[in-house]
Amino acid sequence: MAFSSRPLRTTSLNRLVARYPALFGVPFVLLIVGASYGLTTFTQTRYDLHDQKVKQVTKEQELNLDRNRKKFDIREEYFRLSAAPNEDWEPKRIARPKGLPEWGVPPTEPPPPKKES
Repeated sequence: MAFSSRPLRTTSLNRLVARYPALFGVPFVLLIVGASYGLTTFTQTRYDLHDQKVKQVTKEQELNLDRNRKKFDIREEYFRLSAAPNEDWEPKRIARPKGLPEWGVPPTEPPPPKKES
């Protein structure tokens, strides 16, 4: 025995949605999209308030930050940075290949230009 395709109780709403499916779908999609745009204002307000809390620094805190700061001296930084690399390595001389002079190979002379006849 096969099941019938007709429901037991048909209402006018069932018939209307069966005949025009967009009648139910379009308002539903519009509601979802509208709610999304409506909630953006609340979400933006939430983030704006959070940013305001984070950025507010009292005058006392601001002065305390300036008082504890060390004065910057460019010469002190230069000497500190120039001394740092010298601590990690030690110069070590390596043997040169046989026949190579102490200061390397002298540059070769370019050949004289050819005269055209």
